[in-house]
Amino acid sequence: MEPNLIYIFADQWRAEAAGFMNADQVSTPNMDRFASQGACFVNAYSTFPLCSPHRASLLTGKYPFCCGVWTNCKIGLEEIVMLRPQEICISDVLKEHGYHTGYIGKWHLDAPEQNFVREPVSGARDWDAYTPPGERRHGFDYWLSYGTYDVHLDPHYWSDSPEWMRPGKWSVEFETDKALEYLEGREEQGQPFALFVSYNPPHLPYEMVPDRYYDQVKDLEIKWRDNVPEAMRTEEMAVTTRQYFAAVQGIDHEFGRILSFLKDHGLEENTVVVLSADHGDMMGSQGLMGKNVWYHEALHIPLVIRQKGRICPSRQEGVFASPDHMPTLLDLLGLPVPETCQGRSHADGILYGAGGQPQDMFICGYPGGAAGVAKFQKRGFTHKAYGWRGIKTPRYTFIVDNTCEPGGTQTQYLYDHDEDPYELSPRIIDGECREPLILEFRKKLRHYLDLQGDPFLFDESGEIR
Repeated sequence: MEPNLIYIFADQWRAEAAGFMNADQVSTPNMDRFASQGACFVNAYSTFPLCSPHRASLLTGKYPFCCGVWTNCKIGLEEIVMLRPQEICISDVLKEHGYHTGYIGKWHLDAPEQNFVREPVSGARDWDAYTPPGERRHGFDYWLSYGTYDVHLDPHYWSDSPEWMRPGKWSVEFETDKALEYLEGREEQGQPFALFVSYNPPHLPYEMVPDRYYDQVKDLEIKWRDNVPEAMRTEEMAVTTRQYFAAVQGIDHEFGRILSFLKDHGLEENTVVVLSADHGDMMGSQGLMGKNVWYHEALHIPLVIRQKGRICPSRQEGVFASPDHMPTLLDLLGLPVPETCQGRSHADGILYGAGGQPQDMFICGYPGGAAGVAKFQKRGFTHKAYGWRGIKTPRYTFIVDNTCEPGGTQTQYLYDHDEDPYELSPRIIDGECREPLILEFRKKLRHYLDLQGDPFLFDESGEIR
C-alpha cells in the first residue's frame, strides 16, 4: 500500500525556535529526536512570509501571485483574495489517487464571509471564514477547521455545518486530540491516508499559552539575538519571548503524542511525517515583531521529513521554497506531479543523496501600507507593483524594495550571511553596479518575475518610473 502522509505545521514558528537548530532557548526533545531520524532542511524558507500566501503555495506548488493569494485572505480589499476552487492542490491529487484526506486546524485560505454578507450564518467575524463542504475544501474528506481566529485558549471550529464547536481547551491540544481520533479511525480501513494538521500557536497573541508551559520558562534569562536593539531588551519583551518559547514547547509535547501513536501502532515505516511552519517571527530582531519582511527570522522555517526505514537521516543543504513542498511530497508518495506545479522536487536528494539541489529561490512581500499603495495607484500603477522581491541563497539575500513612492528611487540590498549573519550591515547596491554577482541576482529576479507575470516594478537602474 502507498505510504501515508502526516503534515504538521505551526503558524509563525521560526526555525531558530526549534531545539535541533541550536539557536533559541527552547526545549523540544520530541522534535529534536524526530529531526535526528529524518531529512532536516537547514535552508528552508517561506517564499512569502505571511500566512495565506505560504499556505496557498504549499498546497498548489505554485508561487503565491500565480495562485491568486498575494496577501492574507481578509476583508476590506478591492478584490477577493482566496484559494480558488479551480486550483489543483496536493489534496486534490491525493484524493484522486485513493487517499482518505483530512484537515485539522487553521485554514486561512477562504474568502472571509463578511466580504459578502454583513452577518454570516456561521457567525464568522472579520477575517474568519466557514468553508462549507464542496469544491473549496479541495478534496479533503475529513474537515475540522476555521479561517483565522487567534483565541488560542478558547478556539472554535467548523465541521460540516455552520454551527460552532468550542472545546474550551488550548487549540494545539484539541487539534492533537482530533488528529489521534482520526488516526485511530483509519487503522483498519485498508486505505492510505493523508492528514494535515495546522497549529495556530506560536502566532500572537503570545500570552495565550497554558500556564503549564509558561511555568517551564518563566524564570528563563533571555539571551538576546545580536540584532535585537538595546531599546527592545526590556522585561516586557522578555516576557513575550518566554511566552513564544512556551508555546513552542507545548507544541513539542503535542507533536510527541502523535509520534508515540505512530510508534505504538506500527505506522512509522509506512508514514511520511513532515514538521514545518508557514513563516517565522522577528521577535524583536531588527526592532521588529511579526513577519512579512525579508529578514532571516521571518523567512527561515523548520522543515523535517521522516519515513523510518526509507528516508535516511541527513542534513539537507538545498534551498527549499514554499512551492517545493507539493512536488517533493508527491514524488515521495510515488504520485504524479501536476503540470501546474511550479516548485522543485527534493525527493531524489532526500532518498538518494543526489546532488544538484536548488541553491536559490524567489522571495517576495506585499507589505500593505495603505498610504504607499495609494501613491502607486494615483500614478496609474497596480498596487501589486508595490512591495519587495528578492533572491535567497544559503549565503546571500538580494532584495529590491519598492516601498518608496513612484518617481522615487528603488533600494537594492545585498546581505552576506557569512560576513554578517545577523543582517546588521546590508550593502546598498547602486543601480549602475555591474558586478557579476549582482548581475546574476538581477537576472534571476527578472526570470522569476517573468515566470509569474508579476507586475512588480523592477528597473535595474534603480528608478521607479
